[in-house]
Amino acid sequence: MSALETTFQVLGTAVIVSPLLLLAILGLAPLVSRPLSEGAISRLTQAAVLFALLPAIGILLIMLATGIRYVPIELGNWVTIEEQQFHFHLKFVFDRLSIPFLILSCVLCGVVGAFTRRYLHREEGYARFFLFYALFFCGMVLSSLASTIETLFVGWEMVGLSSALLVAYFHERTNPVRNGQRVWSIYRLSDAAFLIAAITMHHLTGKGDFGGLLSSGIWPEGTAAMTSGQALLVGTLLLIAAAGKSALFPFSGWLPRAMEGPTPSSAIFYGALSVHLGAFLLLRLSPILEASLLLQCMVIGLGVVSAVCGAVMSRVQNDIKVSLAYASLTQVGMIVVEIGFGLEYLALIHIMGHASLRTMQLLRAPTLLRDYNELENKLGSRLPHDALLGSRWVPLWVQRWGYRFGFDRGFMDVVLDKWIVGPFVRLFRFFDSLERRTTDLLSTEASRESDDAMLHPEDMNTAA
Repeated sequence: MSALETTFQVLGTAVIVSPLLLLAILGLAPLVSRPLSEGAISRLTQAAVLFALLPAIGILLIMLATGIRYVPIELGNWVTIEEQQFHFHLKFVFDRLSIPFLILSCVLCGVVGAFTRRYLHREEGYARFFLFYALFFCGMVLSSLASTIETLFVGWEMVGLSSALLVAYFHERTNPVRNGQRVWSIYRLSDAAFLIAAITMHHLTGKGDFGGLLSSGIWPEGTAAMTSGQALLVGTLLLIAAAGKSALFPFSGWLPRAMEGPTPSSAIFYGALSVHLGAFLLLRLSPILEASLLLQCMVIGLGVVSAVCGAVMSRVQNDIKVSLAYASLTQVGMIVVEIGFGLEYLALIHIMGHASLRTMQLLRAPTLLRDYNELENKLGSRLPHDALLGSRWVPLWVQRWGYRFGFDRGFMDVVLDKWIVGPFVRLFRFFDSLERRTTDLLSTEASRESDDAMLHPEDMNTAA
């Protein structure tokens, strides 16, 4: 191994180990010693982010100086099943997609972590928040650098779990817990689609390595190692997974529910990183999308519908965090459209710019409301509000319908509850009642046989 390869290996391992070490310390420290203080927790978090960011910047500088655009790092083959041709390699890659997304994740996690130190000062669940935050940071690093579909799924799951837990952060109240369960349910659906897509990829190509799936091409120049029909099947599953994670239509109903969490988690999850993870998945596997024209049209159509719905719903909300969340949905829909048209670099730049802007807006939201209240109190009246541009040319009935559509959040919760959740629950309640009846029948017959044996022991001895 050359000196350059050794340098890449050391720096890359430092990037990956840093969030894992933070998660282990925050998780195990209360079990082996007294709980850490707020200052110690905050300093550990900032140090972990810094020790992940600096090596990532070092790798970027070396790659720019040497002209290298692809650096794989493998940390062992963990599972091998020869009969099924399954190999789980813990493999990571530094390339033109992973490095920008990794640096963005580190910078925003550091900014939000520093903000949270004062925002949650003396909060009862301070240590719990940073533990879940470390889980999220670890998941983002693994997702950003993943070079296999299995590794990406591990990071994907960590991000989803930490998201649901932080939505339910104020667990002494009913609504946060209920909304956290709702978010987790939607994530379960998208995760199931992701897992089926991963299994299908292994069945079709015999491997889950992105280099093999994309014919060893360096992103984004690779070509999918599958036919158009196979790409349509796998891509549709991945599109469902991305829609659930990024709250695209028709899964946007969980997005306002997720605002029950603290403002820092809302900023980093639904303004910056987690809401863009679905778009990142589509970017990583964009050559598969390009292998099927119908799949590209589906991606573009989903992005357009999501962007329009987000724009309508964001304008009629009476909560600033929910309004900003739907504004994020609008931008994510536009990013998905860019991916569908094959504009990968434009989509990546759009993600970075929008994530940074939306994080600052959500962190500023509480003080912005206070400033507006103080300004209106000093003026003695409400601030003037201009009518929406173009509303004078829109018929009144269309405006009313659009207002109701946006205020009811696109009726998505109603549709999901009535046509998906309701039939699902009724079906499994039927199976549950069928199982109970079968169990009761079998237990009744067994009890009758035992009663007969106790009442007529001589017949049993004769039979013996």
